[in-house]
Amino acid sequence: MSKAVDAPAPGGMLTDVIRIAREAGDRILSIYDSEFAVRAKDDKSPLTEADMAAHKVIVAGLSALTPDIPVLSEESARVPFAERSRWQRYWLVDPLDGTKEFIKRNGEFTVNIALVEDHAPVLGVIVVPVRGLCYYAVAGVGAFRRSGEGQAEAIHVRPLDLRRLVVAGSRSHAGPGLAAFLERLARHHGRPEFISMGSSLKFCLVAEGRADLYPRLGPTSEWDTAAAQCIVEAAGGIVTDTTMQPLRYNTRDSLLNPHFFVSADREYDWSQYLGKGDG
Repeated sequence: MSKAVDAPAPGGMLTDVIRIAREAGDRILSIYDSEFAVRAKDDKSPLTEADMAAHKVIVAGLSALTPDIPVLSEESARVPFAERSRWQRYWLVDPLDGTKEFIKRNGEFTVNIALVEDHAPVLGVIVVPVRGLCYYAVAGVGAFRRSGEGQAEAIHVRPLDLRRLVVAGSRSHAGPGLAAFLERLARHHGRPEFISMGSSLKFCLVAEGRADLYPRLGPTSEWDTAAAQCIVEAAGGIVTDTTMQPLRYNTRDSLLNPHFFVSADREYDWSQYLGKGDG
């Protein structure tokens, strides 16, 4: 019979998780300017040695920090649902979010680490290696941004003004569904300002009050969104599917997310601008 122990509070681990994410970012940067090789994974998405190097740093670091909490990483995601469905608490990791941006060397890639409890992210850390930025949040506490070794700043979403909308979108994965959504939005409120950005940085634009909405009408996986969802929600925003219900994690065999909205406003119904088949 196992002995019951009190689980550590998520916020108490934050400093260590940030350290681990930064170590992974440093490892990525050591490869960034080299002549690294690129190969295709089974789903045809690209994989570099930086993805695997960051994965190893993070898994080793988290396993040492919390040996009793399992780690699910993009690069080790083949855990049967029969096993992970029993997890009430686990780390969900994207060691290098934005591999295409890494390959293009445009700097728009991140390291994402989330702690998920009862199907919701309760701690999120995003490190932007090229910029020396770190975004982090703990549910119920708040969201913060820190540049290098500078002072941490609290970040918040901004109030919605439909006359001055700013929409974030994917740099490498924009599609016809997004274009059609933006056209319908423009008919009602004028053409919004559009910011193209890679990786989970689009969530950060909403969390820090630089964008109102990030509609993702294309495929993503749960490790792409968990850390960023925690940060957006702790900053006052919301991340929902296209029926306006919050994204949840580890609820089924597939690790693919539904299409979703990242919104600064927790009440506005963006689904009214969807076309048939966009949900």
